[in-house]
Amino acid sequence: MRALVTGGAGFLGSYLCERLLEEGAEVVCMDSFLTGGPRNVEHLLDRPQFRLIECDLTGYVHVPGPVDLVLHFASAASPADYLRYPIETLRVGGVGTLHALGLAREKDSRFVLASTSEVYGDPLEHPQKETYWGNVNPVGPRSVYDEAKRFAESLTTAYRHSRGVNTGIVRIFNTYGPRMRPFDGRAIPTFIRQALTGEPITITGDGSQTRSICYVDDTVSGIMAMARSDFAGPVNIGNPDELTMLELASMIKELTGSSSEITFVDRPADDPKVRRPDTTLAAERLGWRAQVPAAEGLKRTIAWFAKELAALERLERAKV
Repeated sequence: MRALVTGGAGFLGSYLCERLLEEGAEVVCMDSFLTGGPRNVEHLLDRPQFRLIECDLTGYVHVPGPVDLVLHFASAASPADYLRYPIETLRVGGVGTLHALGLAREKDSRFVLASTSEVYGDPLEHPQKETYWGNVNPVGPRSVYDEAKRFAESLTTAYRHSRGVNTGIVRIFNTYGPRMRPFDGRAIPTFIRQALTGEPITITGDGSQTRSICYVDDTVSGIMAMARSDFAGPVNIGNPDELTMLELASMIKELTGSSSEITFVDRPADDPKVRRPDTTLAAERLGWRAQVPAAEGLKRTIAWFAKELAALERLERAKV
């Protein structure tokens, strides 16, 4: 198999590149490095079956030779990133998806779109099934990401029905793990960084809003199961174990042994109150369900962050 991973140097994309290589595939990793970085895949650069290409997917895209699988993961994914790069986020969701689908059609590839639980918005249905249409504010601050992914789903579906492309859509719920950036703005890296450095752990709102966190190894297994199938989806990929933000912060504080105080700040506009996937369809059609408990996944992630923050501290001291 020869696979193209767009956004392959990002957090989740880098794990997909690893898994594909482990399964014997040749991997072309394409990334603009707007939010990802070569460091995430530098340990793969000496492998003969791995190729890294710096490319903006919204421009001209060409991959010589056959491509059996296109995993389209190019996009800013954290609120801090897509609020910093709103136009770029919309462009990669629209024009970037169009180019990736065109490549898949040219190469007669299986195409898998990385969509998101954010297509459900601030949901009025709980838990969220794939049949739910969502509750998204099209002009709110989060709309640049939410609507980019909703449009990408529509475009992917149109290519399946009108162009005959073998497409699939995965809706990913709150993936976490090593290689997340300490300052990317999402809850888990923020809570872990604050707990490890002794800063106050800042929870938005009153902490009652919920998320369902899924360890990266589980998410990758779900995506690969979708890639190996011919199922169109969309299908939820996530862990249905639901935590409030206060529970999550308290768990991280306990696992790190931190003395950080838990504090509360204003909740961002349109921040979803609840989030939990119904994963029945993934179990039935893909034979997949999440396996890693939150406490175990968080321990692995905390251990990685502790090393990362220590390295950053040594670097800062060296500058002085």
